[in-house]
Amino acid sequence: MRVREITDRIEKRVPRQAALEWDNVGLLVGDPDQEVHRIYVALDATDQVIDHAISAKADMLITHHPMIFSPIRSVRADDFVGRRVIRLISHEISYYAMHTNYDVCEMGDLAADTLGMTELITLDVSYDGRDIDPVDAAGDGTDAIPPIRVSSSMGIGKVGEMGEAIAPSLRDYAKQVREAFGLSHVRVFGDPEREVHRVAICPGSGKSEVDYALAAGADTYVSGDIDHHTGLDAMAQGLAVIDAGHYGVEHIFIEHMAMTLRAQLAEIDVLTEPMKEPVWIV
Repeated sequence: MRVREITDRIEKRVPRQAALEWDNVGLLVGDPDQEVHRIYVALDATDQVIDHAISAKADMLITHHPMIFSPIRSVRADDFVGRRVIRLISHEISYYAMHTNYDVCEMGDLAADTLGMTELITLDVSYDGRDIDPVDAAGDGTDAIPPIRVSSSMGIGKVGEMGEAIAPSLRDYAKQVREAFGLSHVRVFGDPEREVHRVAICPGSGKSEVDYALAAGADTYVSGDIDHHTGLDAMAQGLAVIDAGHYGVEHIFIEHMAMTLRAQLAEIDVLTEPMKEPVWIV
């Protein structure tokens, strides 16, 4: 199967048109007509990930975060982005990224489902779902994948209810978040003993979505990259914050995308980058 056939199948489910305007998604390096037999899936196209893709003899690398955000004026081996581009090309690995378009179409629902949230609505609406074709995206694989929840109000993040008869304390809920996403720790702003009822979740960097969480009536916000002042300001307005880290929630992309590809592409071997938090705590 060629690269363009794979990307066409992916984009029936997660269209590039769903990406936010500042983003850079799609086929960023490679030949659309290249034959693909093995795909490597990771969160970021780091040097280590590219090493692993080369060792695995992958023909295609798919990540969530784009390796290339800004226009490149030169491709040189003494620049870290240029070095990665050169290595991918020299090993004939095509590179594809699906970032905010995946956030809009799948990531919010996936993260909310991981926490068992119910009665979901979109946190920050940005897309009307018009380009999604879930039937054509089903593919010819044998694995089952959940259907896309297509609506006219898709976007970044989700808001929902706890789905528990007895509201947990913030302390206990923070532990649930940590365990649900398989993390070593989370950071929390808020009274440990306050109850959690209505939750907003925004995978990735969520500082810009705090006001949306407040407007949606959430009492607790789960996200990443929340700085000191944003956390304090949220607390002052009655919103507890659980910072699970940027990687902490978004790493679920890896296994879910691999599962989706296996369901869509029966003849392609799909490998994944092992889960490992990129930072460590002393």
